[in-house]
Amino acid sequence: MSENAGGCCRCCCSFIFTLGLTSLFMWLSLRTSNPKCSIEGFYLPALDKSSNNRNNTTLQFQLKLENTNKDKGVYYDDVNVTVYDFPNRSHIIGTSVIGRFYQGHKKTAHKNGTAPTDQKVVSRAVFANGSAVFRVDLVTAVRFKIIAWKTKRHKIAVGADVEVNVNGTKVNKKNIKLSSSGSNNVSYYCCCVGILLYFFVLIFA
Repeated sequence: MSENAGGCCRCCCSFIFTLGLTSLFMWLSLRTSNPKCSIEGFYLPALDKSSNNRNNTTLQFQLKLENTNKDKGVYYDDVNVTVYDFPNRSHIIGTSVIGRFYQGHKKTAHKNGTAPTDQKVVSRAVFANGSAVFRVDLVTAVRFKIIAWKTKRHKIAVGADVEVNVNGTKVNKKNIKLSSSGSNNVSYYCCCVGILLYFFVLIFA
C-alpha cells in the first residue's frame, strides 16, 4: 500500500515538474521585446551658420530600428515622427511618416526621413548662442511574427530631446536612444504571466 502511495507521489511530483518546465518554456518562446529605436542623424539646414543654403527649411533625420528578438519578425505600421519645440511641446515644428514595413529577426533597419518645418517656430526655439533643443517623438504599432502566427498590435510611443549646434546637426555624436516614459514593454507583462503560471502549476496542480 505504502509502495503504491510512494509511486503515486513520485508520479505526481514528476508531472508537476514537467508541467512547470513546459510552462516556462512556452513563456520563453512567446515573450517578445519591443524594437530599439534611436536617432542616428538630425540636420536642420536653416540653423547651419556655415551654409549658404539657410533658406532650406526641410529637416533631415535618420532612424535606427533594431529587432532584438532571436526568432520573431516585426511588422511595423506607419512610423510617425513629430518634432516639437523644447521643453513643453507647445508647438509642432514638423512631422514625417515612414511607411509600414517588415523586419526579420535580429535585423536592423536604417530609415531616412524629411519634414518641412515651420521656420518661425524653429527660430523661436534657438538660444542666443545659436544652439537649440528639440523634442522628437516616435509613435507606431507593431505586430510580432511567431512562426506563422501574428500577435495583436502593440503600440510604441517613444521620444528623446535632441540638442542641435550652430551647424544645425545634433551635438551628441552617438545615437540618441528613444525611450518611453510609460510602461509599454510587452515582455514585462509576459514575464509576470509566465512566472505566475509557473508557481500556480507548482502549488495547485
